[in-house]
Amino acid sequence: KLFFTDYGNAAKVERCDMDGMNRTWIVDSKIEQPTALALDLINKYVYWLDIYLESVEVVDYQGRRRQTITKGRQIRHLCGLAVFENYLYTVNSDNLSILRIHRYNGTDVQALARLDNAKEIRVFQKRTQAAVRSHACELDPSGMPGGCSHICLLSSSHKARTCRCRTGFILGSDGRSCK
Repeated sequence: KLFFTDYGNAAKVERCDMDGMNRTWIVDSKIEQPTALALDLINKYVYWLDIYLESVEVVDYQGRRRQTITKGRQIRHLCGLAVFENYLYTVNSDNLSILRIHRYNGTDVQALARLDNAKEIRVFQKRTQAAVRSHACELDPSGMPGGCSHICLLSSSHKARTCRCRTGFILGSDGRSCK
């Protein structure tokens, strides 16, 4: 799945398949400017910053069990969001610091370090990497991902895929080759 935020005409947090199909709103009320998003892949939670409502919130992948982690004026200066173990990590663009927020007790906020000009943050750790299993976009015997001549996108499951073409090409009737 692909998770993303939108604060155009109607602010929301959404998810869809990797090929863009099955687009679903998971948060569409009491939300104004969701600017950063992070996933807890193990427990299947979506965290986001809303800089207009000055809050950090969480829901499960279906948009249920919504909770506010923390609220306050300091939220309007946050950008980027990552989750690891019991903490959320974010960047305060006002004073250029990395913040750690306890995700079960939002009052426990600590500044960890200062940076020059960060706008995003990611946690790279072996335990946060999902195990790779066989999937529909693996290289076929001729070296094409999922048998697609240009682009292979996972669809509704790891066993389904959609072929797409680079700009200037159209998908052939076989659903795999681009012309």
